[in-house]
Amino acid sequence: MPVFYEPVFRPRELPEHPERIVSLSPAITETVFMLGQGSRLVGVSAFCQRPEEAKRVRRVGSYSHARPEVLREVRPDLILAVSGYQARSMEEVSREFTTFTLELPSSVPGILDMVKRVGAVLGCPVQAMDLMCRLEGSMPDPYDGERIPAYVEIDLGGPVSFGIGSYITDALHLCGFESVYGRRDSEWLKPDDAETAAIDPEVIIYEPKMFSNFKREEFEAEMRRRGLAQTRAFRKGNVFITPGKLDFLAHHGPSFITDAIPWLLGIRKRIEGLDGI
Repeated sequence: MPVFYEPVFRPRELPEHPERIVSLSPAITETVFMLGQGSRLVGVSAFCQRPEEAKRVRRVGSYSHARPEVLREVRPDLILAVSGYQARSMEEVSREFTTFTLELPSSVPGILDMVKRVGAVLGCPVQAMDLMCRLEGSMPDPYDGERIPAYVEIDLGGPVSFGIGSYITDALHLCGFESVYGRRDSEWLKPDDAETAAIDPEVIIYEPKMFSNFKREEFEAEMRRRGLAQTRAFRKGNVFITPGKLDFLAHHGPSFITDAIPWLLGIRKRIEGLDGI
């Protein structure tokens, strides 16, 4: 049977205008800066790399664990994180500090909603609505043509792909692709190589592990070992590696809309013989 997670609606009393904020989520950190509130951040996680200014903020821990002794030093009014993987850490931290957990987006509109919620919590709702409007204005019209079967894999310490509960699957649909695992009742899943090869996707999109020294020849050797190098994607040269050393598709901040979606659209246009990436 499929497993779904329902949101827990717990009332939380938060500071009216928090001035010392810690963000453990790269997406929230990026949002805070894009709202013009970056000066209020006194701590972020080691994975908060966007925008460039975020690299100058004190590191208080990893994505899944905050160091209590560092939190005591930075004295936050409020600690922000997202649901899912960070939940256990936030439960521990909340015994000593004021925390608030935002729901992990499951769709592209969910990313916009997160912007609105961050703005509300920070006391800058007008700036959040302005940012939402700019992001909405940059989004493409929904694609209504024939969809291209695509397999997306991200190295998160091992191969991970995505089901119906992921904003990545939603973005693929918006851009004219059909994720080969997009009907699975899950946010993420460990893909089965034999099943992926049998589906024979026309496009493969691969995101290396964050900060890794990616080598194309090693990637192709690994795909051959796993039996995926005989797919249509490899035969047609439709294998695409996400740009840069940071999370790209795995990042659900505003830049997913401004950077990742246009990149996906560029892939579709290239396959269709139009001007693309």
